Amino acid sequence: MPANTLRKSGRFRSPKHDGPVHLTPRNLNELRRILRPESSTPLPVRPQGAGTSSTDCNTTAAGSILHMTGLDRVLRVDAEQLTVTVEAGIRLETLVETLAEDGLELYGGYELQGRTVGGAIAAPCFGPSIGKVGSFFSSHVVAMKIITADGRQMTLDRTQKNLLAAFRLSYGLLGVIYEATLRVRPMRTFTASHRRVSVQKFASIVDTLAASEVGFKFYLMPYRDRVYLDLRRYDTQAGNAYKTPWRLKDWGESTVMPHVFRSLNRIVPINSVRYRLIDSISEATQGLVNSRLVHTGSNVASPSRRGARGPRTHYSSWCFPAANFSMVAIAYKEFCESVLQQSGYRCDLPAAGYRLNHDPSAPLSPSFDETMIVLTTASTQLSGWDDFVIDLADFAEKWGGTPLISQSRALRAENVIQAYTRRLDFFRQMRRRLDPDNRLLNPFLAQFAQ
Repeated sequence: MPANTLRKSGRFRSPKHDGPVHLTPRNLNELRRILRPESSTPLPVRPQGAGTSSTDCNTTAAGSILHMTGLDRVLRVDAEQLTVTVEAGIRLETLVETLAEDGLELYGGYELQGRTVGGAIAAPCFGPSIGKVGSFFSSHVVAMKIITADGRQMTLDRTQKNLLAAFRLSYGLLGVIYEATLRVRPMRTFTASHRRVSVQKFASIVDTLAASEVGFKFYLMPYRDRVYLDLRRYDTQAGNAYKTPWRLKDWGESTVMPHVFRSLNRIVPINSVRYRLIDSISEATQGLVNSRLVHTGSNVASPSRRGARGPRTHYSSWCFPAANFSMVAIAYKEFCESVLQQSGYRCDLPAAGYRLNHDPSAPLSPSFDETMIVLTTASTQLSGWDDFVIDLADFAEKWGGTPLISQSRALRAENVIQAYTRRLDFFRQMRRRLDPDNRLLNPFLAQFAQ
């Protein structure tokens, strides 16, 4: 029997262990047995999808980690109602390919398609979406089925608007999502154009971009004073969206660059020489792959297929009000330069950013009140990273940054409480009603969710 499925005579047992127990239910009955109060499952229980979080929100030092990847079926594609129903452990990339067979796609384009549907509902999942649709994957969930903390089944749909909203971006604190129904639409194609500008020039146009319906992603290279823009607009007529250029782009950005940069960090001892090489490779990748190969796409062809940024690639994301991002972009460049001068540490991968449309579909939506820009800082260099993300968190707070509970490293509980205000109070009340014994609450989340 696999070590991660602990089962004996229909009961889950936990042997003596120094860390968490890992459980992978294969069906609904196993999931219910794990969560029943009379079971011997070590507490707390933290549900986990692909494990892409950069914080401790879906782990626990003691207790149980509930891997949902064993529940991974597409249950129903309804081409008439334009919905799809799936189990929560299915990967986004598998769902996208299945929908494409029927000429359908998800609303919006989402990065990190190795994530599971349940994880993408329970924590922020976004990408360079076009138009004013909800930016989060969870925005398009119209029904879901849950196992509560005490093992009861619960079904939610659009007639229970407030409760359905509470489970979106709920970080597995209200119950374990095991099935979901999402809106889909006929496949559309878009054109992709690319521009290279200075940080100052980007600051002068980002307000216009944030207010437009153009989908955009940007790559910010603070040490070269460069911003590479990926701008997307829907085609007026259906066209072809070839996957190969997008897969080359994904391979270059998520595999080749991190691998090469890790190697350079080991073999080139002189910082100035190493960083010049790294930045030159980054610029060449942006110029060659993006500007010359990628011209048309779709939500099926374009997203990143990697489930995470790699076990040795580190990242931290913060959201900033779009109305202020022109100043934040310039300040971020100056912040990175200052940290490099003072500590010698710098990130070797470009920072990436996206627009998050105003989206009140969930109480813990970071763009509940206004449109935001999310900035993701990434690096392959571990030595010095922990100190850097502490400084980055201080920078973000200074500039009105809102933390993503699953993605903002070194966040402070006080900042989470202040950023989500009364909506967090509502969520706490809901959590106490659905999990009064704190069976799903780990110490990290207890800082602000208890």
